[in-house]
Amino acid sequence: MQNQYSLNKANKSIAVLPFVNMSPDVDNEYFSDGISEEIINALTRVEGLKVIARTSSFAFKGKNIDIRTIGKELGVATILEGSVRKSNNQVRITAQLINAADGVHLWSDNFDRQLTDIFQLQDEVSLLIADQVRGNVGHFDIQDHLVDQSTIKVDAYELFLKGRYFQLKWTPDSIKKAVEYYNGSIKIDPTYARSYYGNVQCYGLLAAWGFMDAREGFEMAGANFLKAKELDTKLPEYSMSYIGKSFWGDWDFESSYRQLSQCLMEYPKYSDALEAMAELCIANGYFSIAEIYIKRALEVDPLSPNHHYTLGNVNYLQGNFEEALVHIDKCLRTTPEFKLAVELKAMCLIWLNRKHDFKACLGNRKDTQLQELLFDAVNDENYEMDKSILESWRNVAADKNQLVPYEIFILANSNHEDEAMELLWQYVAQKRGQIINYRYEPFLYKLKERKDFDALYQAHLKINEMPQIPLIKDNKGSKLNESELELKKEKLEVFIKEKQPFLNARLSLTSLAEEINLHPNKLSYLINESYQLNFNEFINQYRLQHFKQIAVDQKFAHLTILGLAYESGFNSKTVFNAFFKKAEGVTPGTWLKSARTA
Repeated sequence: MQNQYSLNKANKSIAVLPFVNMSPDVDNEYFSDGISEEIINALTRVEGLKVIARTSSFAFKGKNIDIRTIGKELGVATILEGSVRKSNNQVRITAQLINAADGVHLWSDNFDRQLTDIFQLQDEVSLLIADQVRGNVGHFDIQDHLVDQSTIKVDAYELFLKGRYFQLKWTPDSIKKAVEYYNGSIKIDPTYARSYYGNVQCYGLLAAWGFMDAREGFEMAGANFLKAKELDTKLPEYSMSYIGKSFWGDWDFESSYRQLSQCLMEYPKYSDALEAMAELCIANGYFSIAEIYIKRALEVDPLSPNHHYTLGNVNYLQGNFEEALVHIDKCLRTTPEFKLAVELKAMCLIWLNRKHDFKACLGNRKDTQLQELLFDAVNDENYEMDKSILESWRNVAADKNQLVPYEIFILANSNHEDEAMELLWQYVAQKRGQIINYRYEPFLYKLKERKDFDALYQAHLKINEMPQIPLIKDNKGSKLNESELELKKEKLEVFIKEKQPFLNARLSLTSLAEEINLHPNKLSYLINESYQLNFNEFINQYRLQHFKQIAVDQKFAHLTILGLAYESGFNSKTVFNAFFKKAEGVTPGTWLKSARTA
């Protein structure tokens, strides 16, 4: 059959909105959030399917926003929404897939299971969702399983989900609460690696932010990492935990690059790893490569404030201050309290000599003396630094915890280059994270001509040693050669003509593949390659032809238009009307009136 009924192809993409908690216990929100994230992670494993990351999907939690608006903002073809009801040992998941362009519901289903079957349920739901997306947007391969059972002890898994729920609130108290739940999970199942990795992140953040003794915090993070490493190094959390120490802690660029490369080979759409690779490239001056990585991260997490900040930083370090502001403002629109982004914006405005905007950026803060001194040091030709301030910095600046090393920047831009270098040497010796990009920092340009500048740190990552690693795998497992394609195509058309499977409103690509004894991946490839249609377009064209035949048959004159559509295999009024008008150019009613009077 010709492809005259083909609809416009949408991109192969989905956003999973946070499922609504319908449990009798309102405190079960951790569970519905956890299930949503687990489905996102499972779908991310499908090669060829763009899945929006958690940060961007959860930005719409609790907001009454039209699906079409969300789809446009996230750049996806389909959106999944649903609910979770957990009561005692019973779980019900309700899911519905929606066309993001017009809000039409494409598929929905309910799943009732025992809590002990939670991993099997997640796998089943994820596979069905992936199959339905493929049926509506075009071919990609789907693995036999998308979710692995990570623990046999459901109580440990529930406590992990609680820990994850509180960790992602990103407050000191919530992170401490997360540690309690992770430790509870570990007590029930000492072999559950994900809870150890959760502790690695939490202890590291508490120590870095100064909300617990730094030495104790980093020791606890290290101990949890060693235990997690013994249990499972294949999880993406392993790479990010490793990078936290090797890159930010040790400035070991080569080891970090090898680990991130390996992680991205296994998880090419893991946005945290893509961002980390961008940051690694930034630290070594490979800005064009960094931009590729961070833009890939933004493809799957378009609302991530971290990613927009990183892209802003790529531009800032190259002196593209106006462009940097564009991305920083995108970051601050979603997260106005993002302190690093506020500081970076102020630094851009200093270089652009925009005093009014600079003041507005700082707002009503009282601790702005250093920023104002830097503004004057850069923009006031007659600026002279107060000697008493200079003397006070000799004693405290090197040990000071701050997001931005303003003292060094001010010294470097106020004819105190020796003092700036002395302080910079101390920061580099300590491998302070806020100075990791010092070689490309605009405020340190005046120091770059000094002989002692290049001697600061020698362990650089050389671009000619970086292997070319594909970010997206090319899976050819579903492809058929030309002779196979023709044989399978003929078999498919004979089966459809004789058995009319399209009359079954619940027909799916998987069920049709079973009936003709062909793997679903190969059937999907066959339909897309031979007919240039996705599965639903392919089946609906047969349904449409059947509708047109019976609509003019007197035996069916007693049926309404919708009844005729259901008789032909359609199961949705909106899908039928949209498909009919797209294919025929007129509404079903107009066509039927014309056909019956012809």
